[in-house]
Amino acid sequence: MRRGRRVTSVCFLLGAVTILLLTGLPSDAHAAGRVSAVSAEVYADAGIPAIVQMRMEKSVGVIAEQLLVGRAISAAETDAASEAETIRQVFDKVLVGYTADKVTVVTGEIARVRLHLVPWADTIRAVHVRLAVDGMPPLVEALVRRDMEGMTRIFDDALIGLPVAASDWTNGALKHALEAYMTEHLPEFRPDFEVTPGETAEVQVTVYPRLPVVRTNDLSMRSDTVPNMALLSHRRLMQDKANMLVGVPVAFVERHRAAFETMFAEAIDAAPDFRAAAMQTKVHIVPSEQMQVMSRSDTTRYRLRLTGWLDIGRSESGGHKREQDMVVRLHAGQMLSQRDEAFLLLDVMPQDVDWRWELGYARTLGSATAQIRYDMRQKRFILGAAYPISPVWTARYEYRFADRASETALRYKIHDFLGIEYAVSGAHGWVRLIGNF
Repeated sequence: MRRGRRVTSVCFLLGAVTILLLTGLPSDAHAAGRVSAVSAEVYADAGIPAIVQMRMEKSVGVIAEQLLVGRAISAAETDAASEAETIRQVFDKVLVGYTADKVTVVTGEIARVRLHLVPWADTIRAVHVRLAVDGMPPLVEALVRRDMEGMTRIFDDALIGLPVAASDWTNGALKHALEAYMTEHLPEFRPDFEVTPGETAEVQVTVYPRLPVVRTNDLSMRSDTVPNMALLSHRRLMQDKANMLVGVPVAFVERHRAAFETMFAEAIDAAPDFRAAAMQTKVHIVPSEQMQVMSRSDTTRYRLRLTGWLDIGRSESGGHKREQDMVVRLHAGQMLSQRDEAFLLLDVMPQDVDWRWELGYARTLGSATAQIRYDMRQKRFILGAAYPISPVWTARYEYRFADRASETALRYKIHDFLGIEYAVSGAHGWVRLIGNF
């Protein structure tokens, strides 16, 4: 009869433990002279992986709470041996890979339960982790792997020393530990893993990108020191780099934005013609589903610009002819220092089928630039100055000694390729449309 009651008690406890593990609602009691809490310790002679040990101790604690919490301390002490055996039997039925060998119960307001385990013969001695990054290009995959460098420690701590048959105990705890690691180190991806137990456990981890991801990109390439047309031959390279980020989580691009900007800049600066001109590229990325990529490539050694303008409403005075309303100008300069430049200006008037050229020297004074030029055809000096009022507004001034005429203008940059200014010389003013090629 007593044996039948014990079997019934064990079955009842197994059902109660299952419900409590699912609901996570332990009992509590605070009456004087009664057991109010349980402290559980699970150990083995060769040690237990910390993640598994914590899970086991939580399970043993739930079982012990059902037997002890709320009972009078004196009554619990009387039945301590019986309750210890019940805890051992119940826990042993849910154990795989270990045998519940011995349980001791020390009663008190906080009852202490110690359970000794004996592992089965075959144990995991090493762990081999393989990481797969789903759908990412090599450059992105390299960054993902760098973020995941410490991941293998999670599996080492959970599996090494564990009986092969007990590996299923780790699944829930490993999932929680891996997700916590990803939240801290790689929150833009979600993990999945599979453990193949053995003396050397094989672990396959695959990470997948989380939404939102980059879907399109808009590339712009600019230069203030070489013609923008010279960058067209390198556009394919930069476009390939930008396309590489399509499908990558937006948040990952943002977190590694500086690394991507540096990689893109180094890739274009490594081109032979860029190296010869000592070009230095700065890339700016605005991560979003419709990502913006802007590169600016400039050289501190040369100044090479190609511009053109069309004057509208300019009078034919001061030696100016209507056929000279349209001008294409090539500026070719050599930097003598960070502030000083020697340059050549070549102006072509296609309507007049004529040209002129000037030699000049320019010096940067704070934000402003002052220059002196010599017109090789008209044999005259020209003084000039330009001052950037803001990123889009610039004031300029010229004085021609030959005819003692001055020209003052205010320019507005519509965008990098187009500007408009209003110029005044004497009593006459006109509008000038300016293109930067």
